[in-house]
Amino acid sequence: MMPMMVLLTLPIVAAIGFSIDYTSAVTTRSDMQNALDAAIISVTTMPTTTALSDRQTALQQAYAANSGQGTATLTGVTVAADGTATFTATASYPMPTSFMQVARIDNVQVGVGSSVRKTPALVQSTFRVTKVSGYWNKTMTLYGTKFGDTVAKPLMTISYAYNGYGDPKGYGTTTVSTINGSTSTVVQQQDCTTKTVKNFNSLPTGAITQTDSNGKRYVTTCADTFYPANGAGAVIDVSQMDKLYLEMKVPSGSPTTLRSDDPATSNRLYIGASAGNMPEVATGQTVNIFTAVPCGQAGYQAWEDGGNPVPADVSNADFFYTTTGKCDYNQRPSTTVLTQ
Repeated sequence: MMPMMVLLTLPIVAAIGFSIDYTSAVTTRSDMQNALDAAIISVTTMPTTTALSDRQTALQQAYAANSGQGTATLTGVTVAADGTATFTATASYPMPTSFMQVARIDNVQVGVGSSVRKTPALVQSTFRVTKVSGYWNKTMTLYGTKFGDTVAKPLMTISYAYNGYGDPKGYGTTTVSTINGSTSTVVQQQDCTTKTVKNFNSLPTGAITQTDSNGKRYVTTCADTFYPANGAGAVIDVSQMDKLYLEMKVPSGSPTTLRSDDPATSNRLYIGASAGNMPEVATGQTVNIFTAVPCGQAGYQAWEDGGNPVPADVSNADFFYTTTGKCDYNQRPSTTVLTQ
């Protein structure tokens, strides 16, 4: 009777043992998948010039650091014409069994795969002044911090000086310069001249008309000069920048310093898709310049320099310019979607 009972219980014990090994394999596979997903995302932020072999090494290290079992393999990196990058990887592990060894199954192969798609990121931005006004002199500077650096450095300035003519709005000269280390290069200058007139007849195209409280009439005309003559403005390479921010210095304003990354002063910045549609940044928010500059088309920005309380309509702003972005594959973290 006893041998028969043993024979009857053997299948039950084997089934329980097999289920334990199966559960272990499922858990191992889940852990491997999580580790591979984390590892493949990490290699998307390496420099664009990184060799495939170096990415493979980094993938395996990140996979192991996330408790992945076995070997991870980077199977492909492709970059489309629009800069969209796709990364694919697999991982495999011969998981040792415990109870299945009675059936001479010493291990079971556990495998996972992962694929991510990374959208293009801003690599170049072109700034071009459209109109600046006001009695207060001011300078806007674009600062950037390179990957691996901790100190932000100036990349571009837009400086405005009032012409002192006395018209209600106030206009002057605006100079746009790119900065490379200690070298500053003028790329655009906008000169606005103002005069009084008896009437507004036969005005030149684009003339700005004003009438003060005493009925005095003013006409302002502005002329742009680009360097070189066929230039587009300040073309700034930001492909090596990890962080960007804009700073407006207004010595006569209150406050005197406005920054796009300062939640206390960023609400004086306007960002929009057209000259007539520029919403003001909400109070308490910061601005990500990388996403504020649109890819392949002109974006519109403006500052209110402190002469008016905010919130206020964009018509109260006095520092207008356009920003056009070029986007491509870049090491900067951007929208990354797991597709497998």
